[in-house]
Amino acid sequence: MTKVLSEREEKILQAILQNHIRTAKPTGSRYLTRKYKLGISPATVRNTLSDLEEKGYLSHPHRSAGRVPTDKAYRHYVDHLLGLKDLTEAEENALKSSMRPDRKVVEDVLLHAAKVLSVLTYELGIGLAPKMEEGILEHLDLVQVSLSKILLVLTVKSGLVKTIFIEVPAETHMDRLVETASFLNERLCGLTLGEIRTSLSERLRDVSSGDRGLLNFFVQSAEDLFDLSANESHLIIDGVSLLAHQPEFSTEKGMRSIIELTERRNFLSKILADRAESEGIMITIGKENRAMNLEPFSIVTSDYTVGTLKGTIGVIGPTRMPYEKVIRLVDYTSRMISEILKE
Repeated sequence: MTKVLSEREEKILQAILQNHIRTAKPTGSRYLTRKYKLGISPATVRNTLSDLEEKGYLSHPHRSAGRVPTDKAYRHYVDHLLGLKDLTEAEENALKSSMRPDRKVVEDVLLHAAKVLSVLTYELGIGLAPKMEEGILEHLDLVQVSLSKILLVLTVKSGLVKTIFIEVPAETHMDRLVETASFLNERLCGLTLGEIRTSLSERLRDVSSGDRGLLNFFVQSAEDLFDLSANESHLIIDGVSLLAHQPEFSTEKGMRSIIELTERRNFLSKILADRAESEGIMITIGKENRAMNLEPFSIVTSDYTVGTLKGTIGVIGPTRMPYEKVIRLVDYTSRMISEILKE
């Protein structure tokens, strides 16, 4: 494969990238010559910077300022220049001590994971629970809360549990509730929640037991009761204040971009759900995110598994994020989530 950049260009580009990640400031040729032992003259450094700018790896914000890396430069950095290392002992201990929630419920585990990722990276920690509608129903319970309200508890084979409060049109006695739950389990267990939503009326056509009124209510309400395709309620976001302290977001415009991003929960849920389909670490930088309001950001995520289902964990931050550190933390965290939820 033909080399995109010469050895000198890569050396100078890497120096600029590392300096920009650390300081968030443009880098000038004088600083490069003084700070890094490049073994070339200042004039050669300036010429190389011009070449890199012409090739699209650097931009020049102001005439008198130094250069800053572009999205293309960060993509080259991630693909060719990173030297990934193992987590430090302190990072491992921080993750292990923080990733032990009281309950092994997906949302609780994700909340702990997003929080610790945010603290360790100073980015926005994000997590998404798996798509429940693809889960296979293992058991269904109906719990009486009041005379007119029951709790529908759906347990899928991966171990996930979904609870739904239902206002019923008529009072249902406990014995009829138990009988109805038993009948529903007989007809629906082994199906995905998505299949139940679209075929419930057909499967309950010949009602032989249970509360007919309640079963008719389930048939009429199936589209709403079993519509679990929307993942907004399963989106975890943590660390807005930490991200807001990054230099890129310290201005009014920068802060507004964070607020707009975190308020569009459905939008973020859709992005993370799509990324769960990919295995391992996924990195998108700036304009690669293909959405105008995501251009100031990079997203680093990895999938985790809960039985046969998959979810997403990761961080969102400026394109100037410390990718080496972030990647190893996200990768390790995703594997920890899978292990915890498997136990």
